[in-house]
Order: sequence, then C-alpha cells, then structure tokens
Amino acid sequence: MDQIQLTFSHWIYLLVVLSIFVSIGFRRGVIVPSLIGIFILGFSAYKDSGSFLDMGIFAVQVVYNALLNAGHELFDIMLVIALMASMLKALQFQGAAQIMVSPMKKLMIGPKSAFFVLALTMYIAAVFFWPTPAVALVGTILIPVAIRCGLPAMAGAVAVNLSGHGMALAADPVIQGATRLTSSSAGIETNNLLPYTILFSLICGLTAMSIAIFTLRRDVKAGIIPLPSATDGSFVGDASEALEEDDGNKPYARFFAILVPVILISIALLMIYRGIFDPENAIRGGDATSLLGGVATIFLVLSTFASCGRECLDQISTHIRDGFFFAIRIFAPIIPIAGFFLLGNPEHAAQVMGEGTPGYLFDVGNYIGQSIGDAGWMLGFGITIIGLLTGMDGSGFSGLPLVGSLAGALANGAGLKVEVLAALGQVVTIFTGGGTLVAWAFGACADAGIAGVRPVDLVRRNFVPVLSGIIVITIVATFLM
Repeated sequence: MDQIQLTFSHWIYLLVVLSIFVSIGFRRGVIVPSLIGIFILGFSAYKDSGSFLDMGIFAVQVVYNALLNAGHELFDIMLVIALMASMLKALQFQGAAQIMVSPMKKLMIGPKSAFFVLALTMYIAAVFFWPTPAVALVGTILIPVAIRCGLPAMAGAVAVNLSGHGMALAADPVIQGATRLTSSSAGIETNNLLPYTILFSLICGLTAMSIAIFTLRRDVKAGIIPLPSATDGSFVGDASEALEEDDGNKPYARFFAILVPVILISIALLMIYRGIFDPENAIRGGDATSLLGGVATIFLVLSTFASCGRECLDQISTHIRDGFFFAIRIFAPIIPIAGFFLLGNPEHAAQVMGEGTPGYLFDVGNYIGQSIGDAGWMLGFGITIIGLLTGMDGSGFSGLPLVGSLAGALANGAGLKVEVLAALGQVVTIFTGGGTLVAWAFGACADAGIAGVRPVDLVRRNFVPVLSGIIVITIVATFLM
C-alpha cells in the first residue's frame, strides 16, 4: 500500500476534531465547531482557480450540502423511529399499551423477580420501540409495582437504564438505526456489524448488571439504600392505575394488545430465521427498517380508527406529530455533527465536495495504521477512549459517525477486522452517551425521573459497573480482531 500523504486539509480536519473533543471535555455543545469545520474544509478544498469570493461561495454551499448529505443518510432512521413512536402513542391512547405489559406484573413476587422482570421487559420494549418511549410505557406501569414488591427505586432505575439505554440501544438489533449509522461511516455492511454489536452489548450489559446487583444488595444490607415503604411508588402508581381503569372503555384495546406484540415478535423471528437458514432472502438493513416502518404505520391507522372512529382523521395527526417531534428532538442536533464527520469518509466527501475529494479521516487512519502495524490492543483501547469522550456530550448517536469512520480507517490500515472495532466503538459510545454514564443525557434523566431518583445518583451507581463492562468488551474485541 502506498504511503498516505497528508495535506493541509487533513490537518484542518484533525484540528476541528480536536476542538470537538475539547468542547466535549468542557461539556459544551459540538454543533458550532462542526459547522465551522465544514466551512473551513469547503474553503480549503476549492479546486478551481477563482477569486476569494468564489471560494467563499463554494464553502457556503458545502455547509448546506454536508447537512443535506447527513440528512439523507439519517432520514430513514428518523422516519422509522417517528412511526414507531407514533404507533406507541396511538396504543397508549387506546389503552392497549398498558394491557401489553400488564401480564408482567404477575411475575413480580419479590425484589429479585421485580428487578429481572423490569430489566427483561424494558429490553424487549426498547428493542422494538426504542428506550425513551419504552421507559414511558414500562416504567410508568411496572416500577410502582416493583417498588411495592420491595425493590428500591434506585434498583428499578438501574434495571431499566442498563437494559434499555444500555444493552438495547447499543445493539439496536431490530430498528438498526445506530448500527446503520456506524456501518455507513465505517464503509461496511450492517449485517456484518450487527452480530458484534449484539455480542458486545450483551457482555457489557450483563457484566454491568451483575456488578450493579452485587453493589445494590450490599448497600441495602448496609442501610445505604433504604427499603421502600408501603407508600413509595405512588407518585406514578395512581397514574398507571387510572390508565388501566380506562382500558375497558376503549374498543379493541385487548385485541391490539395481543396483535401488536405477536406481529412484531413474528417479524423479529422471521428476520432471524431467514438470516440463518435463508440468507438469499434475508431481511436486513433498509429492508428491515421499511418492514417495521410499514407495519408501524398500519397499526397506527388501525389503532386510531378503532379507538376514535370518525374522529380518527383528526386524532391520527396528533399521534404522528408527537412521533415526529420525538424523532426530531433526537436527530436534529446530530445532523450537523454527522455532516462534518461523514466528510471523513471518501464516499461522502466526494458527494459533498466533488470527485477526487479525499476521505480525510480515512486517510489519517490509514496513515496511522501504516505506522502502528497490527497493534490491535492499541486500536481497541484507543477506540474505547474515543467512544467514552464522544459520549460525554450526552447524545449516544452524535459520536457514531466518528467512531465508525475511525474504525474503518484504522482497522483497514492495520489489516484488522473493521466490524469488530466499529462494534466496540458503537457499544462504548452509546453506553456512555445513551444515558448510563452521563447524568445530563436524556436517557439518564428519563429513567431516573420515572423511578423518582436523581440522574446524578443513577449515573454514580452505574459508574463502576459500566466501566467494568466496557473494559471487558475491549479485551474481548482485541482478541477477536
């Protein structure tokens, strides 16, 4: 392989990346550095001979085109999340969502069973609905029941946090939003990345959960965490009971409470079956996303019509608006960040700034890879540190274009498996920024708020368990590369 030559534009890109890390370190937003970086890259990459004005016009156009390119890459992910959230809104309005999780209450017979039922239910719901909508469903109904079974509120928060905004979001095996964002940045296929993200997320999550259970039991025995009283959990219990009382007044609520999970689980099983036994007809990536989005849209219409009748024409717009607001709140700050980091990929850089534009981050990664050879342990711990840093901004997704691009560049340069390094970066980034290690992340705030504890206390409780899990998967990844 020919030695990569770094140009002035490459150093500008690296300087902007460094400024983004500094902003993250000081807990500041990274949108402005990303936009400034796009403009400067566009200015420096102007190829035609022209005036200073022409260079400025081209740079301004690059800013827009970079955002448009990022939006194009992210829109299908945004759309399916918006449709899933809209469907869940319709099911909640009908009362079907409350019925869907009510059988899990019968499995809660004590603190231990309550913890595992909470974690398992949250994981399943988060895989299909995404963690934040799922915690509104699972947490509101099941956490009060778990508390009344003797489970401390902090333990309930840990259970839903580690399983939802940790394991489920880090792997994202059904909607595949995170995995597709990482894989597109790394230049690999989603189905090659997914097995490793699932493996690493389970290892990290189960390691963290095992340590968390030990520390929770220890602190309960020591009196550091008080046992709940008979009145604890009533802050959301009354609301959940009121919702359940309304279930019988909504037509077809029980029908949809059975039909929706049966169909969604059947789709997941079909994906797994075809992926293993019929790979030629496997439903992966964009095909899986479109299938889930289409099913969510159909259930959105049917559920709204069943619960509202003639009023469904007006009510469905409310559900769709709520679903899109939710998706836009997640992805709006990610688009400019992704716009900059996608320029590190040669394919995206050429689309934005024209043919012949280098992939800045890929070139740098290949340059470093040629220098360090096959030092897999160095790459593994390096991408882990980068994942931890990028997750510090409180958005589990904003760092995925960076870790994906770096993984593709570094692993290719060193002759190692790109999918392993990219999966490691994705899991570390989302565990950090998704809300298990960052108190200002929306995931931590949502999970802690539902359980009635402080986000800072939840993150402090997660710190040692999650870091231990991250260290374990980093070691595992170095052996798999």
